[in-house]
Amino acid sequence: MKQVLLIATIFMLASCSNKDSQFDAQGTFEADETIVSSELPGKLLSFKVQEGDVLKQGDTIGKVDAENLNLQKQQVDASISSLSQKTADVAPQVKLLEDQLAVQQTQLSNLQHEKERVQRLLQRDAATGKQLDDINYQIEAAQKQLAVTRQQIEVQKNNVNTQNRSVLSESAPLQKRAAQLQDQVQRSLIINPINGTVITKYAEQGEVTASGKALYKIADLSTITLRAYITGSQLPQIKLGQQVTVYIDNGKKEYKTYTGNVTWVSDKAEFTPKTIQTKEERANLVYAIKIKMKNDGYLKIGMFGEVKLN
Repeated sequence: MKQVLLIATIFMLASCSNKDSQFDAQGTFEADETIVSSELPGKLLSFKVQEGDVLKQGDTIGKVDAENLNLQKQQVDASISSLSQKTADVAPQVKLLEDQLAVQQTQLSNLQHEKERVQRLLQRDAATGKQLDDINYQIEAAQKQLAVTRQQIEVQKNNVNTQNRSVLSESAPLQKRAAQLQDQVQRSLIINPINGTVITKYAEQGEVTASGKALYKIADLSTITLRAYITGSQLPQIKLGQQVTVYIDNGKKEYKTYTGNVTWVSDKAEFTPKTIQTKEERANLVYAIKIKMKNDGYLKIGMFGEVKLN
């Protein structure tokens, strides 16, 4: 496309060199165009775009069918909810052991009181040493049983907590998966990326599109760029940011003028194409430059413009 514009521009330059010798360069207008495509494959459920529409950045202008993704997300959400049902409740089992522990503590307390009574009887020779030994043995056994019960409570708590941690550890990956699916569902919306005017429309509502397939082309026409070509002898007269005057036809012999600034100068020379008639003209080198200016609505993509260096 650029080569065609280059050929057309230089052909115009050659044909107009005598008539418009007051101009330093000629070229065609272009704009920074953005091709918008869908991020997901699927059927276009809605696509509210027409050529010539002026859209704002962030506008939602279409949607791709993402029902399958919604179903997958619902499945993941259900899996996350079911995790709480897989966890074990340690409270009933611990309560049973704690009740058993309370009974054992009562028994130990009774044995200690019985020991004190036997000791008093023994001092009055009303009891035997064997009775005291039996009581001591029972107290020792009760204390061991208390220690075992306390250990069982801790083991039970640790086992259940370990089991629950194992079950709940599945939650984080599932939540990440749900977030990923939600992001994909969000990408089913076609969001306009820039302020601009729709130049070309490539798809219609109801069609099936692919990921990355172009849906429409948009360009910000509030500013427009003139790509012009200058000769090697004119190159020293050009610098970035330089203000120049641009002319477009306004009738047969009149011109409409605009002020623009040079925003880019090619660092490579191009040969003029073979469509130029003379061998000497074909041997000339030209350099592309870009001139950006505000568009009042009269400047169109592909329109010819002429430049006067200030």
